[in-house]
Amino acid sequence: MESDRYNFKLVDKKWQKFWEQNKTFKAEIKKDKKKFYCLEMFPYPSGKIHMGHVRNYTIGDVLARYKTLEGYNVLHPMGWDSFGMPAENAARQNNLDPKEWTEENIVNMKSQLKKLGLSIDWDREISTCSSNYYEHQQKIFLELYDKGLVYRKENYVNWDPIDQTVLANEQVIDGKGWRSGAIVERKKLNQWFFNISKFSEVLLEGLDELNEWPNKVKVMQKNWIGKSFGSEINFKIEGNSEVENIKCFTTRPDTLFGISFLAVSVDHPISKIYEKNKEFIKFKKECSKTGTTEEAISQAEKIGFKTSLIAINPLNENQKVCVYFANFVLMDYGFGAVFGCPAHDQRDLDFALKYKLDVIPVIKPTNKDINNKIEKEAYTGPGVIFNSQFLDGLKAPEQSIIETIKIIEQKKIGERRINFRLKDWGVSRQRYWGCPIPIAYNKKNDIVKVPLEKLPITLPKNINLNTTGNPLDHQKEWGEITINGEQCRLETDTLDTFVDSSWYFLRFCSAKNTDDAFNVDEANYWMPVDQYIGGVEHAILHLLYSRFFVRALNYKTNKINTPEPFKGLFTQGMVCHETYKDKNGKWLSPEEVFSKNNQDYYLKENNLEKITVGPSESMSKSKKNTINPQTMIENYGADAVRLFILSDSPPEKDVQWSDQGMIAAYKFIQKFWVLHKKIKQKIEFEKNNNQPFVNEKINEFTNQMLNKINISLNKFSYNVIVANLHEIYSFYNKTTESKNVGNNLQDNYIKILTIMLPIVPHISNECLSEVTDKKILNWPKVENKYLKNKEIIIVIQINGKKRSLIKVKADIEEKNLIELAKDAKEIKKYLEEKIIIKSIFIKNKLINLIVK
Repeated sequence: MESDRYNFKLVDKKWQKFWEQNKTFKAEIKKDKKKFYCLEMFPYPSGKIHMGHVRNYTIGDVLARYKTLEGYNVLHPMGWDSFGMPAENAARQNNLDPKEWTEENIVNMKSQLKKLGLSIDWDREISTCSSNYYEHQQKIFLELYDKGLVYRKENYVNWDPIDQTVLANEQVIDGKGWRSGAIVERKKLNQWFFNISKFSEVLLEGLDELNEWPNKVKVMQKNWIGKSFGSEINFKIEGNSEVENIKCFTTRPDTLFGISFLAVSVDHPISKIYEKNKEFIKFKKECSKTGTTEEAISQAEKIGFKTSLIAINPLNENQKVCVYFANFVLMDYGFGAVFGCPAHDQRDLDFALKYKLDVIPVIKPTNKDINNKIEKEAYTGPGVIFNSQFLDGLKAPEQSIIETIKIIEQKKIGERRINFRLKDWGVSRQRYWGCPIPIAYNKKNDIVKVPLEKLPITLPKNINLNTTGNPLDHQKEWGEITINGEQCRLETDTLDTFVDSSWYFLRFCSAKNTDDAFNVDEANYWMPVDQYIGGVEHAILHLLYSRFFVRALNYKTNKINTPEPFKGLFTQGMVCHETYKDKNGKWLSPEEVFSKNNQDYYLKENNLEKITVGPSESMSKSKKNTINPQTMIENYGADAVRLFILSDSPPEKDVQWSDQGMIAAYKFIQKFWVLHKKIKQKIEFEKNNNQPFVNEKINEFTNQMLNKINISLNKFSYNVIVANLHEIYSFYNKTTESKNVGNNLQDNYIKILTIMLPIVPHISNECLSEVTDKKILNWPKVENKYLKNKEIIIVIQINGKKRSLIKVKADIEEKNLIELAKDAKEIKKYLEEKIIIKSIFIKNKLINLIVK
């Protein structure tokens, strides 16, 4: 190796081979040691790693290495979220086998990740599309079915009428199927559900115990669970023998006097009255075009079908309103019925204006009269109740809701109720590339569990994916199964891929176990995950489903000691890059453009064509503003890539990609290698000359730096650590210029290289191999005696105002500091003809002299 240049290609390869062949970089599992389970959200095997992967896994690797050096048993595994739509879509479009496509991508991405020098335990590698994994998932499904936490019912789905298939929400683009372009319909199908709503309260309460989660994520989950306090109310129906009353739930019973209509779902039981009504049938079909997502429902035009039913306000029998079927009311919220108060709900107002219904204000801002002033915008703020008889004068909402519910309960027309926004989790997917559901149906269409000895139910091979509907519906031979001597047909739905990722952290605890999904003893040792790392875009569904899964597995059995899967959560920011477009508005990649002055950009193919430079955005394939990590590793080395990706921003913030920053990181690695050679020579010189000189400045600097890095590691302030590495370089570079450096240089330098290991493992390992024979390293301990600065800066205040700064010895006593302050030139003028009547002293920080 050249002495003046760090050959990163050679060293990266050397240490990658060492880690694969030698297990010393992994903590030996001794159950008497503390454990640390570090886990990054596992990737989808798309074929190439991207800079988001690099950042996510580098952050986790820094932590895993640090904890390993501290002496913990560290579990740092990797797996692949390998079922799902992208593989099936790619296979369909390119006439490929999704399994082969996926497994080839896994091989490529695994190779790329290894080049980063990640301390991953590849012995525990899992892939969710492997039958070794999903066999256990099928067993879990049956276990939850036996516990009553899995059921089948009819529910609305996004239906593509051309492809004859169900679409996920992300496959619906502007109300149309992503592939066919057909207008998506809302259709009822039998679907499988996990009863997650049963755990709404405990999932909500559990968030209060997650002290190491970002507050923003907990707020997002709380909003998704959506606990709401309100009242159920019975509305009598006037003069109709078929319908006596309609029950609804509301969070604002205090606005009952502002009612102008009652709206119900098209699936409400009263719809049976109109099931032969041609106009209602037409209306119901129109509602099917709305879609199933909350976003689709909220953005759709509000439409209604007026019934002949008249509802009576239970608080005012003289107030009667029409009952409508409405496309914005769903059966899975409350009782499938809501009362409309247009003056104070924008959705209700839009509906009322469309059908020319009354708008009656019943809340006015304090000291303001808004009567007859509601036009196009509902008033949703606080105020005082008016226009409401015996409720007038109550403060809304803090006083009025509680008092109204009391009245409702006294009149026995309803009762207080807690409702949750969280709905049961629909896990059915009408697709091929997913985990088969271990259920069959007999000739009577009764549900029959597939016996455990017949698991796993594997997917058929070499099938035609270019069919309409679910490809598995066309696999007659595959679908035939005999259970207990009875001929049955297999369920053709496969499981939502969120199911695959809702328990994989448990599988890692005993990934080779063939008998069970996980060994309970191993799970109870490793769980919960001490630090989970991933993007905030998964803050709701993935994390919520994982939390549900642990509680569901514990339901009635208490298998796992922890109710929560993830003790600590860290959400890293995105990697961003400028965007480029040509004159036709076509996206261009960074490789397709160039600039001479970093201001004006041109197309490489035609250097006369100027390029439009857009804002820096999160890297995405669609906008082509991506950087290939493999190219960066090949050009600059893994350590430089790791160093840059951690350098510019705190890990929780977005990082802006910079070619200059990448080059600077590479140059730093080269500079440090040159410095290492100088330090190595100094160490040999000190040994040969047997100098007794101890350099206390090196001891002091090393211990203070170690203390800083300890603090930064525990705070995820990795960008600060990168800045500390530059400080280390400057100090040791200057120190080596001295003739006699000190015989403590080697010990301190080994400590420095050890604390650099988590950030830049390749060069640190290479340097360590040249200055020590130790095979196992431990994280160095701070010697506290070196943390105290000999001199510090103290703030001097007079009557609370800063008047001067004074340099003094650390831990100076108050009386001595007062005397020094009196003698300070800047302070004397403030003390002339004054008496110090009191002093406020904060050790090593400030003293405030109160004078008169």
